[in-house]
Amino acid sequence: MSASRTHRSYGAVIVGGGHNGLVAAAYLARAGRSVLLLERLAGTGGAAVSTRPFAGVDARLSRYSYLVSLLPAKIVRDLGLDFRARKRTVSSYTPVERAGRPTGLLVGGGEKRTRDAFARLTGSEREYESWRRFYGMTRGVAERVFPTLTQPLPTRSELRRRVGDERAWRMLFEEPIGVAIEEGFHDDLVRGVVLTDALIGTFADAHDPSLKQNRCFLYHVIGGGTGDWDVPVGGMGALTDALADAARGAGAVLATGHEALRIDTDGHHAQVTYRTADSEVTVAARHVLVGASPQQLAELTGDTPPEPAEGAQLKVNMLLERLPRLRDTSVDPREAFSGTFHIAEGYEQLAAAHARAAAGELPAAPPSEIYCHSLTDPSILAPDLAERGFQTLTLFGLHTPARLFARDNDAVRGELLKATLAQLDAHLAEPITDCLATDADGRPCLEAKSPLDLERDLGLPGGNIFHRDLAWPHAQDGTGRWGVETRHANVLLCGAGAVRGGGVSGVPGHNAAMAVLEAGAA
Repeated sequence: MSASRTHRSYGAVIVGGGHNGLVAAAYLARAGRSVLLLERLAGTGGAAVSTRPFAGVDARLSRYSYLVSLLPAKIVRDLGLDFRARKRTVSSYTPVERAGRPTGLLVGGGEKRTRDAFARLTGSEREYESWRRFYGMTRGVAERVFPTLTQPLPTRSELRRRVGDERAWRMLFEEPIGVAIEEGFHDDLVRGVVLTDALIGTFADAHDPSLKQNRCFLYHVIGGGTGDWDVPVGGMGALTDALADAARGAGAVLATGHEALRIDTDGHHAQVTYRTADSEVTVAARHVLVGASPQQLAELTGDTPPEPAEGAQLKVNMLLERLPRLRDTSVDPREAFSGTFHIAEGYEQLAAAHARAAAGELPAAPPSEIYCHSLTDPSILAPDLAERGFQTLTLFGLHTPARLFARDNDAVRGELLKATLAQLDAHLAEPITDCLATDADGRPCLEAKSPLDLERDLGLPGGNIFHRDLAWPHAQDGTGRWGVETRHANVLLCGAGAVRGGGVSGVPGHNAAMAVLEAGAA
């Protein structure tokens, strides 16, 4: 639908049709505002989409973002979304070789089984008791902090009072997370499994004084008030399809193939200029909500951009004819891969990988983790593929900053992919490549994306999946009431770069919509 043939003035124009932009559009349209959403790409969803990446193969993969944790049930209820997520029966499995013998740590399947797994790996129950105490602490923080994400920003002191646990506050908000991990745990593998939540999409050492790893850890353990990471039924695209339906159903105009070029505003009234395939159009708006990055927002408004962000991950999608057999025969591959499968993520391995990447070299043993969506939700596979035992694997590699790919993106990506799969193969009884399905052209069903690929495909600055470093979920100088405000009174940031942004949450979209509605009638 061409926006130039509808209104020329809107209550709100939303730039960017990712899941946050769609959340904002749905809330505002349901409140009676006239809404135009502009999306540069041919479809909505942004990084939260499902696609069939392999020619002639009916497998619908969550291509960029994989799991759901931070999406509040409130948003699903408020917008009447036809969307569900399923719990995983296993939290994680981490293979390792000890005393020349393949073994591993399986977390899940009940308390007794997890306790026994810790005892087999470490020789005592001490690490399990530490694990239970540590995650009991994080769950207590999650129960108190998560509900605040869709409320006006608390001050730091208000959030501290809400947490109500001075030891937890110190461990999570004041000291590098490495201190708590090293004080609480002794086994290198256990320490590494804990640390990984601080490093997903964040290039940092456990003891980084900036505490950006702590902020990453916090968002990874507070989701839903439990910290659980769930599988979206039907794939991540099922969520954004439901959001698009909700926005359209409420009357929002979703204009794809429309690229925003410029935002002009005096703080009270704005004009947004955008480009279509055959014209350039300017529309008026009372409010403009930007789901793109802070860098792109600055480009649109002519402001000075913030410090550039940098992504640090490798994303790999695979379709297998069968799950590979494991060297550790004590665990069924269907269990091992049904949770998060950690690879080369011991504590010292993570430190070594970070140090090497910080020195400008690819990690010798690239750390990564794998998710098998289809074990929990086989609906993403065509019935014949599911019956034949096909499975999807999505891999997220850590500590590979965008700067490493600058000299030759294709060559470095290929080198890193080879090294990453070699680390996986070290724990398999057969090479992963022997298990890959082939597409209609006979090519292996495998694709890899570097940070530079994500920047090109999705507009993520430097490939940073959070748009910039995550922020604490409390007010700081200049953050505003909702954490979405900019220096322009009627221009709001509703994407992952907002305070309390990052991850597939819809929180910035909700909060930007609330800020608009509080501002009064359009």
